[in-house]
Amino acid sequence: METSEFNQQLRAFLDASPTPFHAVSSMGDLLTEAGFTQLSESDDWTLTSGDKHFVSRNGSSIIAFTVGSEPLKENGLRMTGAHTDSPCLMVKPQPEISKNGYFQLGVEVYGGALLNPWFDRDLSIAGRVVYRDGNQQLKQQLVDFERPVAMIPSLAIHLDREANEGRTVNAQKDIPPILMLSKKTEDFRTLLAEEFLPAGAEVLDYELCFYDTQGAAMVGINNEFLASARLDNLLSCFVATQALLQADSSNTCLMVCNDHEEVGSVSAVGADGPFLEAVIARLNGCHESQERNRVIEQSLMISCDNAHAAHPNYLDKHDSSHGPVLNGGPVIKVNVKQRYATTSVTASLFRQLCASVDVPVQTFVSRSDLGCGSTIGPITASRLGVPTLDVGIPQLAMHSCREVAGSEDPMRLTSVLTAFFNQPGNLSVEIA
Repeated sequence: METSEFNQQLRAFLDASPTPFHAVSSMGDLLTEAGFTQLSESDDWTLTSGDKHFVSRNGSSIIAFTVGSEPLKENGLRMTGAHTDSPCLMVKPQPEISKNGYFQLGVEVYGGALLNPWFDRDLSIAGRVVYRDGNQQLKQQLVDFERPVAMIPSLAIHLDREANEGRTVNAQKDIPPILMLSKKTEDFRTLLAEEFLPAGAEVLDYELCFYDTQGAAMVGINNEFLASARLDNLLSCFVATQALLQADSSNTCLMVCNDHEEVGSVSAVGADGPFLEAVIARLNGCHESQERNRVIEQSLMISCDNAHAAHPNYLDKHDSSHGPVLNGGPVIKVNVKQRYATTSVTASLFRQLCASVDVPVQTFVSRSDLGCGSTIGPITASRLGVPTLDVGIPQLAMHSCREVAGSEDPMRLTSVLTAFFNQPGNLSVEIA
């Protein structure tokens, strides 16, 4: 596949996935089209060599896998991980605000969002709605207004002369979006029902967020940049999915994309929950700790989450020897405090994989006087005991409502992960 075609498909995926629920639905569609079948956790599973399946939990986390012909206890599991959630503005349960003839919605900030970029954008609303139909049955439905329905106007410079001198944003007072002019307080649930539900249905609850309606785009004189919302971390979700679709039938390969990484991963569907362990137990087919440990020892998890590229206007925020650049190749992320799970062994395995497909590789280490973020990597490593490394595609404007990555790097990482899934034999490193 050409890079331009790959990026066209990536952009379509990003635009179709404004929430974790939509992202999982989009990944499910890609997997189904490629011959994967969906399983239910409530059913018994009978797995045989050559099977390709996926399973979701809560509609916001997904695990997909192929059952290889090689024994698990000899070759282990080849696993990649990412997360489906991104920082955003979530609609509150009783969100209605009526001020000076404007109807607004109260929002709660999800994750570590950069708030200033949300001002003066064309915003829409998407997510999941739970409702009671005319027969008193509870049902859930994905919804998306798809069109701009709200905005957060900036305060004019004439009324805030210090706005360019370090203005702060109060998450309670400054960011409730405006939806319409109205002399009365509208009922938001009624608006949702009128827009999306059949007659007589009643919205009981929802998980909805605002998103920027500007679509993903190629940017730059030579189209060398990809700009979009939710690159962190839907870009990794798409890359991992594409690599799994190219996995051959030899190794047992798995992709997990968890929700709630941006808020700590502590949930039934987060990386610090039991979802992945439950699926691995079924794949392993045995409950003896000795056999399980043997499989885990032969396995490898590559946690994929975007990395901080060095910003040309803020180079002093990076260690001078560890400043990844866009289109410089995937980044190995290292932190001695174990905010990233990379070891010298797992990093070396990744470097060798990159060399095998002629992909350049970079390294990120944060400045010693600055903290760094974390990923699902250390959490998964601690829960499973599996050798793990953290890698990512370099990007700028992380946690903004519009982020930037290089146009060449997504397909490069896909090539590396495909090589990882298809490399014969086990991935152990001998002790000299």
